Amino acid sequence: MIAKTPPPPYYAVIFSSLRTDVAEGYAETAQRMLELAAEQPGYLGVEGVREGLGITVSYWESLEAIRHWKQQTEHLIAQQKGRTDWYAAYKTRICKVERDYGFEK
Repeated sequence: MIAKTPPPPYYAVIFSSLRTDVAEGYAETAQRMLELAAEQPGYLGVEGVREGLGITVSYWESLEAIRHWKQQTEHLIAQQKGRTDWYAAYKTRICKVERDYGFEK
């Protein structure tokens, strides 16, 4: 599903990842992070895919909202578990969206 974002400017956090073979707890934690992110002030939406390379893009009103999300306690625990167990590699990119456009039938 394509996230319904407001008119720019807003911010995108692009999280690209390669998984390890460890699956225990991953799906549940990933779902919980989606639910928890949606409760955060400044959250605008999320899009994600996983076909070998996982890419999740979350959208935020401000850099401050992103900083708060990064420091959220449950999210910090999930980040640590990701580094020790679930991810072989990851990269996070934070971008300012200055323009967007689309098409929908």
